[in-house]
Amino acid sequence: MSTNQTETAAPATAPIAGSAPEPDPPGPSYRWRWWILGTILVAEVMDLLDTTIVSIASPAIHEDFGGGTSQLQWIGAAYTLTFAVLLITGARLGDLVGRRRMFLIGTFGFTLFSALCAVSVDSGMLIGSRAVQGAFAALMIPQGLGIMREVFPPKEVGGAFAAFGPVMGLSSVLGPVLGGFLVTADILGTGWRMVFLINIPLGLAGVVLAWKLFPKNTRTPGATRLDLVGMVLLSAAVLLLIYPLVQGRDLGWPIWTYLSMAGSVPLFGVFGWYQRRLRTSGGSPLVEPSLFRNRAFTSALGVGIFFFAAMSGLMFGLTLMMQLGSGWTAMHAGSTMIPMSLGIAVGAGLSGAVLGPKYGRKVLHVGMLVMTAGVLGLWASYSHWGLHITSWDLIAGLAVTGLGMGLLIAPFFDIALAGVTDQESGSAAGVLNAVQQLGGSIGIAALGTGFFSWASSRGFVQATGWTMGCTAAALLVAAAVGFGLPRMARPEPAPVEE
Repeated sequence: MSTNQTETAAPATAPIAGSAPEPDPPGPSYRWRWWILGTILVAEVMDLLDTTIVSIASPAIHEDFGGGTSQLQWIGAAYTLTFAVLLITGARLGDLVGRRRMFLIGTFGFTLFSALCAVSVDSGMLIGSRAVQGAFAALMIPQGLGIMREVFPPKEVGGAFAAFGPVMGLSSVLGPVLGGFLVTADILGTGWRMVFLINIPLGLAGVVLAWKLFPKNTRTPGATRLDLVGMVLLSAAVLLLIYPLVQGRDLGWPIWTYLSMAGSVPLFGVFGWYQRRLRTSGGSPLVEPSLFRNRAFTSALGVGIFFFAAMSGLMFGLTLMMQLGSGWTAMHAGSTMIPMSLGIAVGAGLSGAVLGPKYGRKVLHVGMLVMTAGVLGLWASYSHWGLHITSWDLIAGLAVTGLGMGLLIAPFFDIALAGVTDQESGSAAGVLNAVQQLGGSIGIAALGTGFFSWASSRGFVQATGWTMGCTAAALLVAAAVGFGLPRMARPEPAPVEE
């Protein structure tokens, strides 16, 4: 908060010292900052629902359009690919032309192509609309973290990030619940199309609120032009890694998928070299090289890769086991996840409001250990009850898993961005979101492949045990990497002496 406020004229009736909080600076970005946070969270919810809700609707889509399994898989993969490939570019565009402008463009485009997905007449139109929808999501999503850092004063930014994390966790878990309900309810005869139509009122509300409330001058100082060479290099590297991950299992993992993933490594290296060279020569790189000298940020990237891989792989494996192994309906499988959602809400509330500000990094470690205990509890339940397991048998394991997830995810983003400067915030937001998407893709691809392999050779119960074991191992690795994070997210600003 600017010290210039202390120089303004005192009100007619001056308050007693210490009796009231200091007023916020003028401007809508401060008066309405919690509405701004809500608008950003709506965008996050739309994106996360779109990546989880469609998997539940896929059988109904396949029944309408027919076609092979590859077409069915591309309904999800088209969105994932364009989203992951363009995320960092979208973040950099926010630095250059303004985060408010890019958020508006991304949200409007996302809403428009959600409508086109809903009215698709065949799988080709749906897959194409999903690809463009993912591209607009890549323009929309990275702007949120930078805008939050701009409109929230240091004393409140931790609370804002504490709300950000649990909404992401809850959206990921509630996606299958909502998807099962919408497809089964067949509202106004829309069937599976309602999973896309639900984005329209949310998206339009986001556009209106962002237009009215977001600060207009949100460019990053020193950002001059888009690094086209860096964009091509990074997009190619991400594509080489993500494409075989989402398509390899369906194709039987031919040799080119492994060569593609291996080829992404040197290309990432060339991209890093070029970014350093561009910054040294006075240019404006796509990703600020200084980010990777920030221990908090680089450690957070490692934690994010393993945590989001574990979370996505676990959700994918549980959904497969419930529907394919135990023969549950989409509604049954989705509603069974409610205890996990409640656990996330409780854990996030404790972590964000009480534990995180007081204990910092320790809360993340406790969260990962609690989540690991919940996963092992689920493993024990499936080992005991097998295919005849009921929803009641899973309540304890799901609730404990959700509790740990909530404890971890609430302070995670605040810690990850602890030492990031304003100049780096756009790049940092894009990289964090890209890591989240990358971790999720790795988790689904790796654990999904292992699940099907074990299920075909040893049965669904053994496949579930393998998935739970890998999830627990990934969480323990994330806990070890987490020791590189700072002990506290960010210190409270020192009071200004008058």
